[in-house]
Amino acid sequence: MIKDKFNRSFKDLRVSVTDRCNFRCSYCMPAEIYGDRYQFLSRKDLLSFEEITRLVRICVGLGSEKIRLTGGEPLVRSDIEELISLLSSINGVKDLAMTTNGYMLAEKADVLKAAGLDRLTISLDTLDEDVFKEMNGRNFSNKKIFAGIDAAERLGYKPIKINAVVKRAVNEHTILDLARYFKERGHIVRFIEFMDVGTINKWNLDQVVSAAEIFEIINSELPIEPVESNYPGEVALRYRYSDGSGEIGIIASVTKPFCGNCTRLRLSPEGTIYTCLFSNAGIDLKEPLRSGVSDEDIIRIINGVWGSREDTYSEDRAYLSVPVKDKVEMYHIGG
Repeated sequence: MIKDKFNRSFKDLRVSVTDRCNFRCSYCMPAEIYGDRYQFLSRKDLLSFEEITRLVRICVGLGSEKIRLTGGEPLVRSDIEELISLLSSINGVKDLAMTTNGYMLAEKADVLKAAGLDRLTISLDTLDEDVFKEMNGRNFSNKKIFAGIDAAERLGYKPIKINAVVKRAVNEHTILDLARYFKERGHIVRFIEFMDVGTINKWNLDQVVSAAEIFEIINSELPIEPVESNYPGEVALRYRYSDGSGEIGIIASVTKPFCGNCTRLRLSPEGTIYTCLFSNAGIDLKEPLRSGVSDEDIIRIINGVWGSREDTYSEDRAYLSVPVKDKVEMYHIGG
């Protein structure tokens, strides 16, 4: 197991399989920038499934136990179940998960399960239809997301994690409805503080509904109490309902940073690795892959990248006199 400069182990690999998405959420991929004329990566620029599988196998050999497929929206990548089948057959992969907006999930859930996908996280920022249409930037109804959740439940995915980004004056008034709805269904909602990932989402601290506020909103009607993390490096603060009927999570990257326990490496769709969600530079692996280097050469590159890692952006944010420019965008490397 490799360690970085702060003795943090490499355990989690997040693989973004595409930079494309069918949504245009303002906090990630605003429609005014990513319109019909925006040029996304061409197919030849994307890593092939075989290239991704090779890199995942190498990373598992270096200590990564958990693999999460992200995007963009991973379900817009054609034949994604073929990649899942390849990855699920790698010896040493203990947990193969996917984060999806759920819009195409009802049609794909069966083949994903059959291919070996272990867990699902579904993004759903609100139950309110009008607010949802506004937040996804495409005026899409949330009915297809509920159909996707139903399909996943039928196949035995439980609990499902539901990710909800919370923005002030946008959807914080729907927090309780979301918590109550999924409490009754036995799934885990994870409320996420609006983060300054990338540079295009016009992030402002005034738009952040803090973890403390989220806790108070829920606790006021559905009493909750903190519980210990499931494992070192877990991103969400865990709270269980006092009546014993489940739990929620709060991801507090802004107000309660967790850099000190971060175990995640990110692989972009075109083969660049990033050591932090807030990185402004990465290391290309596609060129070495396609030039015929050995696995040992790739191992040396990854060892060098992780070994020199000293990212603590969320902890440093408050002390920065000038905002970091040109950070990689969330849609490019997943959340």
